[in-house]
Amino acid sequence: MKLTKSVLLTALLLMNGTAFAYSPEELAKECHKPKFTDFTLSEYKMPEQHQVAPEAEFSFKVPAWTNKDTIKLTVKNQAIPFKVESNSSFHKVTSKIPAEFTGKFFRLNASAKVIDGVCHEETGWLLKVEDKAPAEAAPVAVETAPAPAPAITETAPAIAPATSAEANPAPAPTEASPAPAK
Repeated sequence: MKLTKSVLLTALLLMNGTAFAYSPEELAKECHKPKFTDFTLSEYKMPEQHQVAPEAEFSFKVPAWTNKDTIKLTVKNQAIPFKVESNSSFHKVTSKIPAEFTGKFFRLNASAKVIDGVCHEETGWLLKVEDKAPAEAAPVAVETAPAPAPAITETAPAIAPATSAEANPAPAPTEASPAPAK
C-alpha cells in the first residue's frame, strides 16, 4: 500500500512539473537591463572629494542590445547633448559638462531602454566641478635680501700623543679594603 502511494505521488509530481516550466513567450519577456560601464570621470565621494575640471569631456558605455535612440543624459532635469558611437559590442556615449555647472555639485543622470522596449535602466553619478582658476595677475616684483655669508668658526688643533703610553694611560691603583672581621 505504501509502495503504491509513493509511486502514485511520484507520477503526479512528474506530470505536474511541466506546468511550472517557463513557456517560450515568458523566456522572450525576460528582462536584460542595460548596464552603464566605464564612466571616465571621478565621482564625488567622501573622504576623497574628487573634483572634475570645468567643461570636462566624459564617456561611458552601454551594451549593444540597448536602443541608442532611447539614451538620455540630464542634469537637474535639463537635457545634455551627447554623441553615440556604436559597434557590435557596445554603444559609447560621449559628452561634455556644461559651463554653467562650474564650481557646483550636480548629479549626472543617464537612462536607456533595450531594443525590445520592455526593460529600461537609470543610473547617475554625483560630480563636483572645480571653480575656474583665477585670472593670472601681472607679476609682482619682489626684492629679496642677499643671503648671509656663512660664519667662520675656529677650532683648536688636535694634539697627537707622542707615545702609546701617553695615549693609553694605565689605570690608577686602588687600595684594597680590609676584609671584615668575624
